[in-house]
Amino acid sequence: MRRAAAILALLSLSGCMVGPNYHAPKLATPPAYGEQALAQASADRADLSAWWKQLGDPTLDSLIDRAFAENLDVKTAASRLREARLQITVARAALFPTASGSYIAARRDAQSGSSGAPPAAGATGAASGAAASAFSLPKHLDVYSLGVDAQWEIDIFGGTRRGIESAEAQAQAAHWQARDAQVALSAEVAKAYMTLRLAQARRAEADADVARLTDLFSLLAARRKAGVVTELDVNQQRQALQARQAQIPQLDQQARGAIHALSVLLAQPPMALQVELATPKPMPASPVALPVGLPSELLARRPDVRVAERNLAAATAQIGVATAALYPKLDLLGLASFASRDFSSLLSRKNFSTIGAADGSWTLFDAGRGRANVAAKREAATQADLAYRKALLTALQEVEDALSARAADSQQEASLAQDLKTAQDTATLADARYKAGLTPFIDVLQAQGAVTQASDQLLSAQAAVVGDAVSLFTALGGGWTP
Repeated sequence: MRRAAAILALLSLSGCMVGPNYHAPKLATPPAYGEQALAQASADRADLSAWWKQLGDPTLDSLIDRAFAENLDVKTAASRLREARLQITVARAALFPTASGSYIAARRDAQSGSSGAPPAAGATGAASGAAASAFSLPKHLDVYSLGVDAQWEIDIFGGTRRGIESAEAQAQAAHWQARDAQVALSAEVAKAYMTLRLAQARRAEADADVARLTDLFSLLAARRKAGVVTELDVNQQRQALQARQAQIPQLDQQARGAIHALSVLLAQPPMALQVELATPKPMPASPVALPVGLPSELLARRPDVRVAERNLAAATAQIGVATAALYPKLDLLGLASFASRDFSSLLSRKNFSTIGAADGSWTLFDAGRGRANVAAKREAATQADLAYRKALLTALQEVEDALSARAADSQQEASLAQDLKTAQDTATLADARYKAGLTPFIDVLQAQGAVTQASDQLLSAQAAVVGDAVSLFTALGGGWTP
């Protein structure tokens, strides 16, 4: 029996494994990004593990570092990774025997004159009495048993080993899902932070406008009393002041919402960061250098693409698991036990016995279920392959979109900067002409409104350029440390 077990074990370890052997498909990528020249980006490869430090904002650096340590989504992804790694141990355990111990202690108490077995059919007279005496059990019977039984399914066709392959690939996919959670988190924190600083910058502009409009309103009110200007001029100025004041609550709400989002991303109550972030600070500066590398690097850099590739590997291994189920199975069974009517002599060598058996089985008819299962696993692998290819295409699209958006927003920022300067010059000229009595006051208000609008649009465009950099670094797969 020991020789047979050793031979079968060697067969299970060195025998063939049914099902396809996995080889990662080679996906074609373009030699360079099409929007690269438009966005003035270089093909240089850079370390994007902490891309946010290129924005030069220590507060943002601190927020992202704390988010990595405390964020609940990241912790959940880490827990799923640990779970997936434990599933490898579960799958590997099927390669080894399972053993269990048992203990029995039983006592039989019979009524006086009863016997353990009836006399044989047809026996009469003296023969019946002799049979009853031969097969009768004592009134009191104690039985003790202590044993170990083991079972071992020999992995002849590699179904268990394919299952281990699948579990290992799933654990690797969980690893990259944890990395992808870091990439998404760094982008969420950066975008929420940009929303906060933009709202604060717009609020600062609104406060300055309100102060200027208030001073002008007071001046017009005084001049109205002196009869220099009309009531219409005063009412127009009052309306402009009230309209600007009405925008402030919305800006405050945007800032509070961003603080709430950042607090939750750091696994804290929504108001936890209110004191820390309430003081306005300038928006982070957009990085000048954009090292985007080559499109082929996305295969290694993007965690979601690597997740898709590992899912394909796991699905391919499952074909082997399903195929192995079509072939015969062989189990080795063993039992070793001590049995005795006397507990004190239970462990005596004369009470020891062993049983060994080999149990083979092969499903001869299952109405096509087994082969349909294999075909279904092949379809699942086909879907995983398509998902892998789509993940790469999506990654390429996101990089191209981010490059295109940055180029367009950079041009818009430059145009809006010129527009703001023109609006400021026009406002200065309109004010001078009004004071000279050459134009009505409405021209001054319109010119000042154009300055306010141009300034607000420029702030939004500056934030958009930084946001495009965040989107680009995220699309490139930055945000995790190798």
